[in-house]
Amino acid sequence: MARRHWALFVSIMCLCMAAGKSQQEKLEGVDVEEVCADRPADEYFRLEADGDCREVYRCTKSGLKEIQCPSGLAFDVIKQTCDWKAKVTNCDEKEKPRKAQPILKTDEPICPEGKLSCGDGECLDKELFCNGKPDCKDESDENACSVDEDPNRAPECDPTQCALPDCFCSADGTRIPGGIEPQQVPQMITITFNGAVNVDNIDLYDDLFNGQRQNPNGCSIKGTFFVSHKYTNYSAVQDLHRRGHEISVFSLTHKDDPNYWSGGSYDDWLAEMAGSRLIVERFANITDGSIIGMRAPYLRVGGNKQFEMMADQFFVYDASITASLGRVPIWPYTLYFRMPHKCNGNAHNCPSRSHPVWEMVMNELDRRDDPTFDESLPGCHMVDSCSNVASGEQFARLLRHNFNRHYNSNRAPLGLHFHASWLKSKKEYRDELVKFIEEMLGRNDVFFVTNLQVIQWMQNPTELNSLRDFQEWKEKCDVKGQPYCSLPNACPLTTRELPGETLRLFTCMECPNNYPWILDPTGDGFSV
Repeated sequence: MARRHWALFVSIMCLCMAAGKSQQEKLEGVDVEEVCADRPADEYFRLEADGDCREVYRCTKSGLKEIQCPSGLAFDVIKQTCDWKAKVTNCDEKEKPRKAQPILKTDEPICPEGKLSCGDGECLDKELFCNGKPDCKDESDENACSVDEDPNRAPECDPTQCALPDCFCSADGTRIPGGIEPQQVPQMITITFNGAVNVDNIDLYDDLFNGQRQNPNGCSIKGTFFVSHKYTNYSAVQDLHRRGHEISVFSLTHKDDPNYWSGGSYDDWLAEMAGSRLIVERFANITDGSIIGMRAPYLRVGGNKQFEMMADQFFVYDASITASLGRVPIWPYTLYFRMPHKCNGNAHNCPSRSHPVWEMVMNELDRRDDPTFDESLPGCHMVDSCSNVASGEQFARLLRHNFNRHYNSNRAPLGLHFHASWLKSKKEYRDELVKFIEEMLGRNDVFFVTNLQVIQWMQNPTELNSLRDFQEWKEKCDVKGQPYCSLPNACPLTTRELPGETLRLFTCMECPNNYPWILDPTGDGFSV
């Protein structure tokens, strides 16, 4: 599934140069200056609404540049991307709707102190801007709310006010916690998986984490699993947790509408993530309060609403924000202060306010085949989104080159993020990952740890020569014993929320009355 999803994503993003009628003929009579006045350089728009919906233009210094979607696709001016023609509903619209902007920067103040100006000149209290509900008559108070624009945004990093263990920030995100010299910093590698845990991938996890591969401190290597609900075998999740792996949440419904996530309300995020945690705790019998991390589906970050919910529900970290490929990778940080890098990735909906939450930032991977020679390419955040990696040999080069990028600079944790189906799509991928893990474990300064263990080290930065006794990494060090149950209940269940579907819920616990879903996460039933 994930493989097909990425292939579709790559093909959708492919914009081809237009052919046919010459550009000069099409632009006859068009006043370029008028068309491009006050228009962002990266915005695509149509010149006419009665064409085939494939052609769009953008303004460049040399005039209008025409782009055409591949055959069978149409351009969505709202999403600003090509999509399947049947899914594009705005072919009759020429451009993205223009939103009124507040007047925030003026030579002379136009409002009394503590107030700001709406686009129409009305003055309102500063706190009302970017609070999630329109207060200006022209609604402009909610239209300039990015990390850099929000008038109530988090302040820039102030190291005198931000001290470990609770707060960590640096001006550009590259500073090593505790001021330790790079040679004394353990190179942490986090292997994370997104999606359901079930018969399709349990054998892969058992193979990678077989208990025989040990970090230099004598503890078995660990991974982090962002679990989505549907089709998950909770007895398998229970056993992963028993063996010391970290279980985090990846949502309850995993809805495939990206706007549901980036535009989600506080209550949407609460139902999806706290609901998902409730289900995992109950049916995988995880009672130690250890489910403290989450990742947004499609990495569609939910802005301040997501992080307000996280703080209220005691989620410690998010792992959805990506950092563009740079010369030096970025360390995880807390969001008390402003993010130290540009808001990159899907929908650019990063949190602008201050939140008591850690961000386990996803540093993009350098996917070039020969980094010393190849021209630069955009990075990729999930390993399976590195679309040019098509063989085990290329995957092996990707792993080692990115390891060296981190190891030879500031030793920020290296994140290797997967959908299990990609690793299983070719045996050589799995073999190369195992080879890489075993090669790294031959060193005495590389550790495969969970996201939580990265935060624990950052809260108490400890030099390599003292790590053998680092207590936070000793918990569930080398687990022996048997799974909680060898034959889980295979509960055939239905829910009124998914009419016509019977779903199996595998759990060592008792079967619930209904299949747990968004309005009924316990499965006990609900009244309409």
